[in-house]
Amino acid sequence: MVFSSLTYLLLFMPIVVGLTFVSKKLSWKNMVLLIASIVFYGWGEPVWVYGLILLAFLVWLFATCVHHAKARWVKRICLALAVMAPMSVLLYTKYGGFLLGGLLTKLGLPIMPASEMPLGISFFTFQIITYAVDAYRDDRLYQRSPLKLLLYVACFPQLVAGPIVCYRDISEEIDERQTTPDDFVAGMKRFAVGLGKKVLLANICGKVVEAVIANQSLYGMSVAGGWYMALLYSLQIYFDFSGYSDMAIGLGRIFGFHYAENFNYPYISTGISEFWRRWHISLGTFFREYLYIPLGGNRRGKARQAFNLFVVWALTGLWHGASLNFVLWGLYYFVLIVLERFVFGGLLAKLPKLFKGICTYLLVLVGWVIFYFTDTAQLGTYLGSLFGIGGNLPLYTQELLMVVRQYSFLPLIALIAAFPVKKLFSEPLQQRLKPLATLWLTLVFILSVMMIIGQSYNPFIYFRF
Repeated sequence: MVFSSLTYLLLFMPIVVGLTFVSKKLSWKNMVLLIASIVFYGWGEPVWVYGLILLAFLVWLFATCVHHAKARWVKRICLALAVMAPMSVLLYTKYGGFLLGGLLTKLGLPIMPASEMPLGISFFTFQIITYAVDAYRDDRLYQRSPLKLLLYVACFPQLVAGPIVCYRDISEEIDERQTTPDDFVAGMKRFAVGLGKKVLLANICGKVVEAVIANQSLYGMSVAGGWYMALLYSLQIYFDFSGYSDMAIGLGRIFGFHYAENFNYPYISTGISEFWRRWHISLGTFFREYLYIPLGGNRRGKARQAFNLFVVWALTGLWHGASLNFVLWGLYYFVLIVLERFVFGGLLAKLPKLFKGICTYLLVLVGWVIFYFTDTAQLGTYLGSLFGIGGNLPLYTQELLMVVRQYSFLPLIALIAAFPVKKLFSEPLQQRLKPLATLWLTLVFILSVMMIIGQSYNPFIYFRF
């Protein structure tokens, strides 16, 4: 079940929200939300839903041992077990074939059967790990109720595609929160924004990306075609993922939770480091606080800092999938950040912001090409097209112009919407436009539902991670 489906919008969501608001006690609200979350995940994963429950209980059990243990070495062993439990499931289901397939082939042994990757495993395993580590670091964060811990892990707004919510940021609201009409209105507005991003912008951009690739495959590559595809894919993945995050944040607000922002207009960045402070913020926070800083961060000299960055970015690439292109994508950003911090930092500080912003966006576009193509041969061909390498590539083709003319309006709107246009208006004017904004979001919601009824293309990119 996805947020942008009729089953969710017209059946699941109204029932769950209605039951939540008629429940008077917080314990009842939690139970409604827990049952709804199990049903939500079981809808798409009727088998792995039991694995999710078991995994949450195992980590709760190990964390309980950490809480009650007296000796520090016992606490550390229990913490290691609490982290290893979800990590072993993640490694087996997502990377087993990738890590062992080549080795088994060389040894002449049968390749292990591929395990179907559970929906959202990359997100909920990291959330479970944040609880284990947070409870180890601060004994006050230990959760006595396994059901409340399961609610944190399985809560459906952010279960399958984030944002990754650290336990310490949500622990108090599990035990004490309110659901108010004001939160409902604010949450629904945010949900409408995310639904519009997904259905009206991301899906359209995705169709254009497929059309560009299909035409170039049929009629030959072009330099403009390569960059146009990268531009459109950058908009598709941004509105797809940030749209899902907006819907998750809005739903959390409806149920009384306040999730942190996951995107902050990343395409206005004037440097690669800034881009990653604005893109998928929750993942960056996880790797920084639970890996980079424990490794030593930037406290042990430049050589160690570079090594720590290498580890983080190699794992960031692998987190997105067991494919060579994701590893290359992570290492691509590692190289860019090292160059930015240690080589060109002084020069970059002197350049105009507009120039740095354009260069940053172009580098990000190259990164999205690496991210998109899991086939390394196709990846090499498309990377070559960006720079006119690989034969006498034309600047553009007539087929590309046909695609641009056919799909021009909404991608242009998407490009404008990727930047903080709202800041161009003064605060008093923004206040006067608020009633119109509410009407506009209502229309966006209705139009999005109509589009869902009439279209078959409705995938979430990050569901496969």
